[in-house]
Amino acid sequence: MLDPLSITAAIATANTAFNGIKRAFQVGKDIQGMSNDLSRWMSAASDIENAQKRAKNPSFLTKLTRRGSIEQEAVEALTAKKKLEEQRYELQQFIKFTHGTHAWNELLKMEGDIRKRRQKEIYDKQVLRQKIITVIVLILCVIVGMGILLSFIYGLMQLDQGNIG
Repeated sequence: MLDPLSITAAIATANTAFNGIKRAFQVGKDIQGMSNDLSRWMSAASDIENAQKRAKNPSFLTKLTRRGSIEQEAVEALTAKKKLEEQRYELQQFIKFTHGTHAWNELLKMEGDIRKRRQKEIYDKQVLRQKIITVIVLILCVIVGMGILLSFIYGLMQLDQGNIG
C-alpha cells in the first residue's frame, strides 16, 4: 500500500510532470513532444487513485498496524485526487483548445491503457504481497497460540502427576 510519503512523492511527480506539460503548451510543442511528461503524470495519477481506493478499504493487517496513519493516508489521497482533478481539467482545456476533442479522446484512451498496465504490473503484485504477509502473520499467530496452549496443557499434566510443586 502506498503510505503518506509515497502519496506525497506521487503528487510531487504529478505536479512536476504537469508543470512540464504546461511549459510545453506555452512554447507550442505538440503532444508527441510532451509524451514523457504526459506518461509520468498519468502514472502518478493512477498511483494516487489506487492509493485512495486502498485507503478506503484497508486490509485487516493494515488496520492493526497503522491505526493513526490510515486516516492521514485517506485525507492525503483525497487531497491529491482533488489536485489531480484540477490538473486534468486544465489539461483537457489545453488539449481541446490546441488539438481538438479527438486528441483529448486519444489521451483518455492512452490513460486507460496505462492504468490497465499498472494494475497488472504493480497493483496486483501489491495486493498479492499484502495477502501473503497476512497469511504468514496468521500462521505465526496460530503457531504461537498452539505453543502456548500446549505448554499450558503440559504444565497442567506435570502438576497433576506431582512433578511440579
